[in-house]
Amino acid sequence: MSPAEAKNRIESLSSELKQHNYNYYVLAMPTIADFDFDKKLEELIALEKQFPEFADPDSPTQKVGGFITKEFVTVRHKWPMLSLGNTYNEQELLDFDQRIRKAIGDNFEYVCELKFDGLSMSLTYEGGKLVRAVTRGDGIQGDDVTTNVRTINTIPKRLQAGNYPDHFEIRGEVFMHLKAFERLNAERIENGEPPYANPRNFASGTIKMQDSGEVAKRPLDCFLYFLYTDKLLFKTHWESLQAVKEWGFHINEHSRLCNDINGVFEFIKQWDKKRFDLSYDIDGIVIKVNSYAQQQELGFTAKSPRWAIAYKYKAEQAETELLNVSYQVGRTGAVTPVANLQPVQLAGTTVKRATLHNADEIEKRLKLHEGDWVYVEKGGEIIPKIISVNLAKRKPGAQPIFYRTTCPACGTTLERKEGEAAFYCPNEDGCPPQIVGKMQHFINRKAMNIDGLGDETIETLYQKEFIHRISDIYDLHLHGDELKKLGRFGEKSINNMLDGIEKSKQMPFDKVLFGLGIRYVGATVAKKLAVHFKNIDNLADASLEELVTAEEIGERIAYSITTYFADEQHKAEIEKLKAQGLQFEMEEKEVTLASESLSGKTFIISGVFEKYSRDELKDIIEQNGGKIVSSISAKLNYLVAGDNMGPAKLEKAQKLSIPIISDEELLTMIGT
Repeated sequence: MSPAEAKNRIESLSSELKQHNYNYYVLAMPTIADFDFDKKLEELIALEKQFPEFADPDSPTQKVGGFITKEFVTVRHKWPMLSLGNTYNEQELLDFDQRIRKAIGDNFEYVCELKFDGLSMSLTYEGGKLVRAVTRGDGIQGDDVTTNVRTINTIPKRLQAGNYPDHFEIRGEVFMHLKAFERLNAERIENGEPPYANPRNFASGTIKMQDSGEVAKRPLDCFLYFLYTDKLLFKTHWESLQAVKEWGFHINEHSRLCNDINGVFEFIKQWDKKRFDLSYDIDGIVIKVNSYAQQQELGFTAKSPRWAIAYKYKAEQAETELLNVSYQVGRTGAVTPVANLQPVQLAGTTVKRATLHNADEIEKRLKLHEGDWVYVEKGGEIIPKIISVNLAKRKPGAQPIFYRTTCPACGTTLERKEGEAAFYCPNEDGCPPQIVGKMQHFINRKAMNIDGLGDETIETLYQKEFIHRISDIYDLHLHGDELKKLGRFGEKSINNMLDGIEKSKQMPFDKVLFGLGIRYVGATVAKKLAVHFKNIDNLADASLEELVTAEEIGERIAYSITTYFADEQHKAEIEKLKAQGLQFEMEEKEVTLASESLSGKTFIISGVFEKYSRDELKDIIEQNGGKIVSSISAKLNYLVAGDNMGPAKLEKAQKLSIPIISDEELLTMIGT
């Protein structure tokens, strides 16, 4: 390679790897497999070594990886959070072992630990109390996410009496168990939200949420695995693990003390298969020299310790034949392609189907043809996916597969919304899977929770033409005799169903709103909208600008709401449901005012606040006689501004000379 070619390749790899680091650490949406990333990084390291004149001090080879988000306070690590060197083969592990022996002799031990696929976290304790939780960030400094981490049940907030030092740090990995991931992802899909690719991304995205109340609703876990203190308390890492377990920390039970590299290989081989029996993802094994004195002697490189390495498992793959591509239509109209495969054993299960995500995956990345032999992977992904095509086995004359242009259920021409990868069927009121899906969503436990009425019953009632829209559910009592003739329903089950339907009329407004199935309006968003707008009419009449004043309501959600209420059929459906007695207004609770100090004053709250949520500030204002309004006008008395408030809102307030105050100034006004 010529110097000019090397320079171009180094710049190209650096740019690409920086973007992948950003996608992984900040967006929690990786776009490349770990193995492929590591290979590109190895290539860059080799090129920089061969052509040092082109090495950039800001190169990905000099950094742990990661960026600091803007939503949290940045904290500098007392002890840098370095990443580990890693390998995918045994020979490199033998080389690692030889380097250790050359440096410190043959008298040493290894500790082998599972390598959890989660989010690295550093916890600081003072006087036995958790005072700070910080993400890895760029290895030198990270984000203070203490409030969110306090919601994780397995992390002690205060230790019992013990022999721990007054000040120490302990590090570990925040992760999500597979069952929780599957359940929560199913809820996101049900709400028309994009699912997370794997549990690691879901855990990372959760920790970076602004509302710790929402974080608490997502079940996260944490394993701790390394102790840092100013004064050395233990001689070995193994001793420290046993001690911190006694202090009350959640330590993984599957670690092992090994006398030599052969013991390490046995541990790696054991967990290559057993990892699929775990309730959480691991992507490898971490190997550490046990003695702290020997660790200090071995030291560090700029990026990683010389006394530890990670052996990473390759995601298990299998080769099988593509039988055909089918398409599923969801409640929101999203049409998802699915590869139907010749059954094959993979990661302990029989795989018959794999996700294909979207049209670009079929036509551009994989360039699938009929009857292709494909490689399927089930690594960090719960749902198997096709990695690549075995072109050597492609049949002569095989026709390329193109994403279909019409809905598989109703034949309507599909549409692709700007900025989205998925195609949608726009025939939401005439496409059977969408109609049935909306009714099934309406009756589920998070919405109207109608006893005696399940998904299969909805499907049957639709097929028999008893129901075609949500409001028809409330007319089923008119068809009691006809339902008995179906054979499927006994008198008792019919009565239970009708009783459940009648009782559902008492469900609160936010449940009804969620049940309507407005795209992007999940259970939490529905509750915030109900609290903010009080009733369905206020919500239906709200402009885009008014909608985004509500907490956590962005432009995408606001646009979806205005689009929904612009449809006359939706308005007519809501009127029918009103007539049936459903709740479309928040129940106003009698409020005992703490004071009259804000009486007659109007407020808008915008942005993110360090000490309070926007709902808490809203309650404070209303409890002291103030009123929250939905839009900025000349009559507004105060704009309570936090971080990251919308620039348009700020500009309008300044133009109208509206006083802009902080949350602290608000509390001063009420004498708190």
